[in-house]
Amino acid sequence: MESPAAPASQLTEQARPLPQPVPGEAGRRAPTTRRYRGILRFPVVRQLVRFTGVGIVCTATSLGLYALLRPWLGPQLANASALVLTSLMNTALNRRFTFKISGQGRRASDHLNGLLVIGVALVLTGGSLGVLHWLRPEATVSDELMTTTLSGFLATAVRFSMLRHWIFRRARHR
Repeated sequence: MESPAAPASQLTEQARPLPQPVPGEAGRRAPTTRRYRGILRFPVVRQLVRFTGVGIVCTATSLGLYALLRPWLGPQLANASALVLTSLMNTALNRRFTFKISGQGRRASDHLNGLLVIGVALVLTGGSLGVLHWLRPEATVSDELMTTTLSGFLATAVRFSMLRHWIFRRARHR
């Protein structure tokens, strides 16, 4: 049975000639380009699929850290700590898997900019926690986790847009 997210017919490569050697480099061939069919032919769709996978891993890690740190640090500091700790992991995974950037070039500046982008997520999730406790001072950890998850969806959309159009714009079409 085929997966509804990526049918096998969309992942097949079309027939094409073998890559030609790169001029001036003996024995080295140019990289092959993969041809996608259907909706996967659009780079933004492939990036969104990979971004979603990275986001699931990072969200689970962040929520786990929040639940672990919350009893000792309180909701706001636990949220900030979890976001900052997972932001470096998130930027590294998105850099490598979502936008297909490897190597050392600009890695430090990518991570620094990633920390700035995480500030947006911190404002959104921290703000939502503030509103939750303003409306319901007796809110439980479960309520806080639900609130940060829902506000995290908006933060994720903003983060993808900022990563794609600002930090990793050099790799938008991969």
